[in-house]
Amino acid sequence: MGRAVAYLRRCKYNTPRIALVLGSGLDSIMRQARVDLEVRYADIPGLPSLPGATVAGHAGRLAYCEIAGVPVLVLRGRWHYYEGYAMEEVTRYVRVLHALGVEHLVLTNASGGVNPSFRPGDLMLITDHINLMPNPLVGPNDDTLGVRFPTMHAAYTPQGLQWARQAAERTGVKLHEGCYLGTTGPSYETPHEYHFYHTVGADAVGMSTVPEVIVANHCGMNVLAFSMISNVGGLHHSVALSHDEVQAVGAHASDNLARLLVDILPRL
Repeated sequence: MGRAVAYLRRCKYNTPRIALVLGSGLDSIMRQARVDLEVRYADIPGLPSLPGATVAGHAGRLAYCEIAGVPVLVLRGRWHYYEGYAMEEVTRYVRVLHALGVEHLVLTNASGGVNPSFRPGDLMLITDHINLMPNPLVGPNDDTLGVRFPTMHAAYTPQGLQWARQAAERTGVKLHEGCYLGTTGPSYETPHEYHFYHTVGADAVGMSTVPEVIVANHCGMNVLAFSMISNVGGLHHSVALSHDEVQAVGAHASDNLARLLVDILPRL
């Protein structure tokens, strides 16, 4: 982690207080960004060295940008547990961001709709999560990073949630709210799994985000997160899904997400 921090400080000493992670197909906000510097993940020492962040729809780059007049560090793609990384590797970038001075972490992802009222292309503000992945905090705890047993009672910062709701009202973007369930993947869910996840309280399901949220809370960062609903599954929505379809739906929803973010970022 230390090598990555040192390298990025040499690249650009002043780090924005806000970091934005872009999920599959959710890159359109970059059209509104003034990019000052962009670095390939592969060139940053100390980040996972296996071929990663290469899932289609993930650029695998870190960009120092200005969006809506606000300095923002944009991560165009992330590492996933299903790619073969350990959870520490999946979440290492969050530790690096915190060490650089990032205070607000904004996460986006593409997910499957578990709530039957959702439609492909909808956006969901994540207000809570259910974790069915290995917890990234398992192992010895470094007390300089966070406490042994961090609370997750407000894993998604209440003030950020309020700003997102207000942004939806101002922009006219339809924004659902709900609980995100994290699974390991990489296979998509069966109809009965969708049904089960909805029964236990989930509104959307995906293969990322939750580990990063846990680590961000552990080190005291503010968290805001959005899901783009790529499809809706369940016993009465048994439709085959491909990653190409996820990206296609994301291209449309990404514009609405960009409108929300342009409104929210200056308030962070």
